[in-house]
Amino acid sequence: MPAPLLIAHRGACGYRPEHTRSALLLAIEQGAEALEVDVVPTADGALVVRHEPELSGTTDAARRPELADRLRVRVVDGRRRRGWFAEDLTLAEVRTLRARERLPRLRPGSAAHDGREGVLTLGEALGIARAGGVGLVIELKHSARSAALGLPLPALLQEALAAAPALPPVTVESFEHDVLDALAADGLPHPLVALVGHRPLRDHALLADPAALARFAGVSLRTHLARPRVVHPLRERGLDVWAWTLRPENRFLPPHRRAAGPFGRYAAHWRRLADAGLTGVFADHPDLVRTVLGGARAAVGGPA
Repeated sequence: MPAPLLIAHRGACGYRPEHTRSALLLAIEQGAEALEVDVVPTADGALVVRHEPELSGTTDAARRPELADRLRVRVVDGRRRRGWFAEDLTLAEVRTLRARERLPRLRPGSAAHDGREGVLTLGEALGIARAGGVGLVIELKHSARSAALGLPLPALLQEALAAAPALPPVTVESFEHDVLDALAADGLPHPLVALVGHRPLRDHALLADPAALARFAGVSLRTHLARPRVVHPLRERGLDVWAWTLRPENRFLPPHRRAAGPFGRYAAHWRRLADAGLTGVFADHPDLVRTVLGGARAAVGGPA
């Protein structure tokens, strides 16, 4: 069985603050075949590479006195959040921010790089992937929320892709499947992957509906769903099946895989996932996944 496609989750974010240039470059160096980035819009419609619209969790926004008046309470995923949000800052203002580690106690080595780099745009991430000879998996975050703010992600994505001088192999994914439908209707010429794992009732209905699955090139499963009884029927329908996210730290592993020290018995857990028939895996530590699952970096064209 061939090794699954190795997708660096927000870059090599086990070693560098997520979504930074150094995280993406290190992932390529460690053998990733594709980079995964999340994008959110700024006030002036630029797509920046961040996991969520609230910025203080991964940047120094809260420490910037010139941005003190931008502190807001906003609703994200049905929850009230207090912080600094991308849609309240222009791209120029976001570019002044410095990235920091999201999980500093868990990943102090990464946190040692806090403050060294700024926030990338989607265009810059596209350039890094193309120069490195790898694909780029773009996750659209909070599409319905952005649309309500007058920042429609399908249009902004199309603009960003059209503005790039040249593109690496691109795949687009989202938990919000209607935004993928909108992109398909707009003629986006790139594979679309449905993320599942946060909404059990909806996800079960999708996985059991061949007609609904036919809209997508692939499905990306939360690791607890990556079982042969789930993966095999999807593969038989011609879909690529990915799993997110392979992480070695004890807190992310099943209880029976945990051990003394920061890392648990991750290798056995990852092999079990891969043996289910996955065609791709997301990883925070690409080098460790390459060592455990093998394979070699090759040209990437997205899901078949």
